[in-house]
Amino acid sequence: MPKPPTKSARTKEERRRGARKKYANTPIQGKEFNYVLQLNDEDTRLLNRYQDILAQGAAGFAETTYNYLFDNPDIADVMYAYERSGGNIGELVRGMLEHKLSLLDGDIDEKATNRSEQVGREYYRLGVKPVWSLGAYRLFMEHLRRLATTDPQIADEDRDALESALIKMIFRDMAVMTEAYWRTAVEQITEQRDELGVEQGLAGEILGHIPQMLWTVDIESNQITYASPGTRVFNNDELEAPIPCFYSIHSSERERVLTAWQQVIDGQAAQLEIRLAPDGETDRWFRMAFYPAANRRGRVLRVHCLMEDITEAHSDRERLEQLSTQDEVTGLANRTLWYDRLSSALAVARRNPGASVAVMVLDINQFKMYNDSLGHEAGDELLRQISVRLQKVVRDTDTLARLGGDEFGIVLPLLQDAERAVERVAGEIINALSAPFTYQQKDLCLSSAIGISVYPQHGEDATTLASHADSAMYRSKWNAAPYLFYESEASASSASEHLQFSGQLHGALEREEFELFYQPKVDLDTDRICGAEALLRWQHPQQGLVLPKQFIPVAEQLGMITPITDWVLDTALEQSKHWSADGSSMPISVNVSARSFRAPGLVAGVRQSLLKAGLDGSCLEIEITEGTLMVDLDEGARILESLSELGVSIAIDDFGTGYSSLSYLKRLPIDVLKIDQSFLESMDSNPKDAAIVRSIIELGHNLECKVIAEGVEDEVVRLQLKALGCDLVQGFHISKPLPDAGFREWLSQATNQPPHMQ
Repeated sequence: MPKPPTKSARTKEERRRGARKKYANTPIQGKEFNYVLQLNDEDTRLLNRYQDILAQGAAGFAETTYNYLFDNPDIADVMYAYERSGGNIGELVRGMLEHKLSLLDGDIDEKATNRSEQVGREYYRLGVKPVWSLGAYRLFMEHLRRLATTDPQIADEDRDALESALIKMIFRDMAVMTEAYWRTAVEQITEQRDELGVEQGLAGEILGHIPQMLWTVDIESNQITYASPGTRVFNNDELEAPIPCFYSIHSSERERVLTAWQQVIDGQAAQLEIRLAPDGETDRWFRMAFYPAANRRGRVLRVHCLMEDITEAHSDRERLEQLSTQDEVTGLANRTLWYDRLSSALAVARRNPGASVAVMVLDINQFKMYNDSLGHEAGDELLRQISVRLQKVVRDTDTLARLGGDEFGIVLPLLQDAERAVERVAGEIINALSAPFTYQQKDLCLSSAIGISVYPQHGEDATTLASHADSAMYRSKWNAAPYLFYESEASASSASEHLQFSGQLHGALEREEFELFYQPKVDLDTDRICGAEALLRWQHPQQGLVLPKQFIPVAEQLGMITPITDWVLDTALEQSKHWSADGSSMPISVNVSARSFRAPGLVAGVRQSLLKAGLDGSCLEIEITEGTLMVDLDEGARILESLSELGVSIAIDDFGTGYSSLSYLKRLPIDVLKIDQSFLESMDSNPKDAAIVRSIIELGHNLECKVIAEGVEDEVVRLQLKALGCDLVQGFHISKPLPDAGFREWLSQATNQPPHMQ
């Protein structure tokens, strides 16, 4: 049982009640308003002088007032309620107008004050809010000001003073009326509070000081039967059942609240955290709890509701979660969150047949050097700049993370053409990192190595895919390639070969261990020899003949690729001058590796080799792969344009192996497309391979390019290619690659009969 209020508590409440009654019963003192507004005898004389003139437009103002009252739906409802209770709306409006016109007589005595006070009390009784009256006063003021400033019967020297007097009178009436309105409200509230008694007053005082908001909902009537002071303040006394603040809740979370309410109606308590946006405030988080009160049969009669602000606790929890999933230097996701996102992406892909997920691991090649030489502060700044550039490359649906050190990870979810998409992203990353970075007015150049794995080809779980992408990254770093896909079997250029060849390549040029072999190209229409491809070989002192794919990556990593490329160009052009199948010069094709193609001196080196051999550019064809071009298409286009200006032909090697989009063809000065041997192997038995070859030939001809098929090994394939319209062929069926002397001898024999008949 609650304890009865103490004597001191009763005495305090009685004093408060007495003070409220004294305030309510004290007459409004009009002279106080006169003093504040500085109303004087001159104002009243002016108003008396022009009262009749100002009252002339009363009919027009009455119509304006009437329209104002009924144009506002809330005011109109009050008017109609007054009429339903037996009142006459016309008389009410006339009474309002008469009261306002009475202000023009300039009376500011207590009798006039009492009239204004009675108007305010009547407005409260009718439910006419002061703010609505404010609109009527504004209309009245505008009406009077128009008369005061335009009516010719008013002396010009009186206009300003008259307008001032009118403003004072209207403000006086408005203030007295509003004071009376609120005094009436106070009187009513005082009576209600007196009826509640001391005990409820004390309870309200307690509840007013607790931070939680409490309210009770009667389920039968769907009415709020109790609301704590804090609840009323928070909701501006607009207590719409069952949840007063429902429309302040974010729309995305309202469904959760409705679900919780249904749960409590069914007899189960419910708690949830929600986000609200109170009027004029930033978003805040609240804990909302509903507790059912049921009868003996289990029927819920009432629900007691609690709500408290947990914004600070929620922010603290978010900060802790952020620290556990965010890299503190770059602000990117960390390794933990990256793995979670990768696992989620894989789960979605498994539910979508045909969908792939690509995993990219990116390592910054020069980071350790800058971090060690310039300090960790410089290293952190570099990491931040790198992360900003990478964020511009990835999509909103991708996940970019710093995995640790100078290693970044990217997850590309829900891909349909994974290889094409990931190669595009890899190219954009390389472009993004190509421009120098800045630290303390120093330009710092960086490059990267990217390893790629794709679900489901390279693994089906997050750990396997990440490990395989990491492996591909290290292979890319070792091969000095911009990016590589994971390969399940070690390539020929294994780590042991790298280690073995790295010490033996130095001096190989000086020791004249390199040699060029040549493979002829034959025109299918005329059976004439129309060129040859130069193929580099290394005559290793211990291992014998070594193919380029085994030592070129090592040469690139050791920085030896440029002098080797220069040697190939010089040698091939010089030796080709002495070839002739029919007395005319024979063009020579030279393969250029990815690193050599991007080397700054390639174009100058080609020009110098042509000058040294005394040949023009038409005697040389440069072969590059699609993958080399797609690393940086804009830069590749610039290099090809420069080579084309020298008269050099451009051939795309291994065309059709799927590294890029065909859209690049129209942007580049390409003369020759080389069909990869993989499409020829089953062409006679597989209609799809034949269709691919036909499509490449037609595409090349439509682009005004010659088309050559490499790796032709039998007469059946040669005849098929001829039937499909292919221009040139090369391969073992024509001739295996031969050294210079052997190639000259072969040429002399080829003049007597077609090469394919030898």
